[in-house]
Amino acid sequence: MKKLNAIMRKLRVEMEKRSEEQKEIKEGQRHVKEKCEAIELECEQLRNETNLIIQQSANTQSRLVLMFQIFKAREDQDFTIAAKLTQALRELITMQNKIEASVENCGASSHK
Repeated sequence: MKKLNAIMRKLRVEMEKRSEEQKEIKEGQRHVKEKCEAIELECEQLRNETNLIIQQSANTQSRLVLMFQIFKAREDQDFTIAAKLTQALRELITMQNKIEASVENCGASSHK
């Protein structure tokens, strides 16, 4: 009977150890899950920022093309075309500024 009681105590101790190990494993899994979620959020933010940079680069390229065409028209003394291109550039800048302001407002409200 004493031997059986000793075995039972030993089994209880082992079960407690296993229970504690399982708790530690669950805590570790929860911690890893939180880190993965934070990384996924950061990746999404980086994708959004990358897309914004790509769009801004395209906008800059469009502006430069128009500026070069304006310069070329003035160089050729074609002031009518230069005036039309200048107006187109102004409109493009206005439109792009409105879009950028709208994107910034959306970004600011999503970070609150």
